[in-house]
Amino acid sequence: MIYKIKQAITVLSILSAVCSAPITANAETLTDALISAYRHSGLLEQNRALLRSADEEVAVAVSGLRPSINYAVNENWSNTQPYPGSSVSLSASLSASLLLYDFGRTDLRIAVARENVLATREMLIGVEQNILLRAVSAFLNVRSAAETSSLQSNNVRLIIEELRATRDRFNVGETTQTDVSMAEARLAAARASEAAAAGALLIAREEYKAVTGHYPSALSAPPTPPITVSTIEQARALGLLRHPDMLAAQRNVTIAEMNVEIALLAMKPTVTATGSTTYTQIVEGMSSTRNQLGLNLQGSIYQGGRMSAMYRKAQAMRDSARAGLHIVKHGIDQNIGNAWARLAIAAASREATERQIRASTVALRGTREEQSLGSRTALDVLNAEQILLDARANAINAQSDQYAAVYNLLASMGLLTADHLGLGITTYDPEAYYNAVKSAPVYEISPQGERLDAVLEALVRE
Repeated sequence: MIYKIKQAITVLSILSAVCSAPITANAETLTDALISAYRHSGLLEQNRALLRSADEEVAVAVSGLRPSINYAVNENWSNTQPYPGSSVSLSASLSASLLLYDFGRTDLRIAVARENVLATREMLIGVEQNILLRAVSAFLNVRSAAETSSLQSNNVRLIIEELRATRDRFNVGETTQTDVSMAEARLAAARASEAAAAGALLIAREEYKAVTGHYPSALSAPPTPPITVSTIEQARALGLLRHPDMLAAQRNVTIAEMNVEIALLAMKPTVTATGSTTYTQIVEGMSSTRNQLGLNLQGSIYQGGRMSAMYRKAQAMRDSARAGLHIVKHGIDQNIGNAWARLAIAAASREATERQIRASTVALRGTREEQSLGSRTALDVLNAEQILLDARANAINAQSDQYAAVYNLLASMGLLTADHLGLGITTYDPEAYYNAVKSAPVYEISPQGERLDAVLEALVRE
């Protein structure tokens, strides 16, 4: 049945129905809500900081190919017994070491760090999608809750009028006390529903504030989402190509494969050049200088099986990453299928509720006319009004579900981003910080460090 519904309804017709609602002038738009959520989210800020931390890992790896220079200053006092006398000596040393050859281990570590940066960027996009999807949900929930609250308030006013008319008919003997009691009971139930709807609106407003940083004003209908597919096959192909979870999983597989190579190369030796100079001064006036240059070949002969275990562990982690890639692929495929089905169901539901509203309106009108002729009771009118109320409430939910399904489909394809939605704001540039630190500048000392300061200030302003 669902498959037939999906065949009968195309994406273009769905979007046409979604965007048919009128837009209120000077109202807060979904775009406004998305922009506020993008700028307000602490979760995005947290993950941007994590990305900058990953950027620094590249600088740490790059430093392994550069010389390491260290200094040491020592002052020693000695006293010899039983012979009286003491001496004080001062020494200063400067040492340096440079990696000459390690069979490419350090180059691989740099490559792993860069792949990790790219994977972390994809994770940041995933967080951005979740933030924006939550903003969409909060926006739609406020609109639905506000419309439902207004509908319930109108229903209370309508039942009050119906109760007044029923009492008037009871006073002239045209109806019974039972009809009056039924109308009073229906009024009490309507007031309970009104209170529940008002409470739901307050809860929806609090969620909106948590997402965007402010309470909502009047909200207009959402704009047309930029969907670029017309079939579920296109959606699945695009999702596997663009979804950040898929791209991050692919990066993780590459990282795991490189770690296997690193673990294997760890069994190879390392060649390092060393040099040092030491100056020693004794208080009495004696001094000496010692200079050393060396070439160091270092490797492991036996470590109790540790290195072999690390190699097998890296292989197991590689196999785990490959399996994880398949899991992510199947998950994305399923999520797209679910979103496509919900979109079709929501469109069909909205069309059905619109027909239900038209039929219920005609039925209520006829029931009231028949009541005036004495062939219908007040209870019949109340029931007809309740059916129309339920239809209108269902229509509100169906419209909200349809909007939500559209944006869930975008998210399942990896397209619910500030850039793809065209929000028209300055977005976070992950390249700026990476380009400033990838060559391992000396912070606050070198010219590169000064440029890094400028990048950090720009990121804070954004």
